[in-house]
Amino acid sequence: MNGIITGIGSYAPRRRLTNADFEKMVDTSDEWIRSRTGIVERRICEDSERSSDMAMAAAQKALAMAGRNPLDIDFILIATVTPDFKVPSLACILQRNMGMANAAAMDIGAACAGFLNGLSVANAFIRSGQYKKILVIGVEKLSSITNYKDRNTCVLFGDGAGAAVVEASEEKNRGILSTFLKSDGRYAELLWIPDGGSVRPIQSLNGNNANIYLTMKGSEVFKHAVRMMGDASLKALSDAGLTSDDVTLLVPHQANIRIIESTAKRLGLPMEKVFLNIAMYGNTSSASVPMALDGALGQGRIKKNDIILMTAFGGGLTWASVVVKW
Repeated sequence: MNGIITGIGSYAPRRRLTNADFEKMVDTSDEWIRSRTGIVERRICEDSERSSDMAMAAAQKALAMAGRNPLDIDFILIATVTPDFKVPSLACILQRNMGMANAAAMDIGAACAGFLNGLSVANAFIRSGQYKKILVIGVEKLSSITNYKDRNTCVLFGDGAGAAVVEASEEKNRGILSTFLKSDGRYAELLWIPDGGSVRPIQSLNGNNANIYLTMKGSEVFKHAVRMMGDASLKALSDAGLTSDDVTLLVPHQANIRIIESTAKRLGLPMEKVFLNIAMYGNTSSASVPMALDGALGQGRIKKNDIILMTAFGGGLTWASVVVKW
C-alpha cells in the first residue's frame, strides 16, 4: 500500500491586510516589504472566525474533490500552532464539527513544516495498514499570535487553511514516493513564543508585558532555512530515486521570496518550475504548502504523472520535504 492524494482544498479569510495598511500601523513601506519578502497582502480572520472554521472549509473542499464523506475518514491529522484551545486538540474539535465519528484525531506541532510532517505520518500509517483514508490539514490563525507593533514580524504573517485527503492505493510508482523529516532544537529560540507555556504561564505574569507573540531572529532563520530546505529536498529526491532534473514543480513553504529563490537556485531549478502565492497570502505557517498545492492544481500547473517536490521549514527548528508523483 502507498498513500496517494485524492483531494485538495484550501480556504483564506476575506479580509485583506495590505502593505499600504501597514504603512499606517508601523514604520515601514510597501517597497521595503515587497523587496525583502515578496508579500503584497495577506488574509486576516475576523475576531469571531476560528481555526476550526477555516479547517472545516478547506476539509469540505478536499473531501468533495476526493468523492468522500466525513464518515469515510478514519484518521484526522491537523498541523497547527494556533488551535482553538490548548485542550482538546483542534483535530477533535473538527471531528465533532464535521461528524467524522469513525476517525481517530490528533494535532501535530511542527510549525511551518507541520503539513509535510502530517503527510509523512499519514503515509506511514497507510503503509502499516492501520488506516486507509486520512485527512491531513494545515491551518493557522497567525493573527492571534502576531505582535502588530513589531514591524519585523507583523508584515510577514497571514491566516488560512489547506487540506488533503490521503488514501491507500496499490498503484505502484504513484502517490507519495518519499518523505524526509528533521529537526534541531538547538535553534529553538530563533523562532518561538517565550511566554504562555508551562514554564511561564500567563496567569503567573501578574499583568507584566507578556511576550506571548511570535518572535524571530530573521537573518539567522534565513540562513538556516535555505540550507534546511535544500538538504531536505535533495534527501527526499534521492530516497525516491530521483534528481532535481525530474522535478516538474517545486511547491515550497511561502515564507520569504528570497528564501524560495535561494532554495530553487541550490536545487538547480528555474523559477518557472516554482509555484508562488506569497504575494497574496504571506506566510501562513503550516497552511502555506497545502494552500500553494491547491493553488497550483487550480491553475493547471499540476497534471497526472508530474513529480511534485514540497519542502518547508519552521520553528523548532523543523524542516521537511515530500516527493509526490501525481
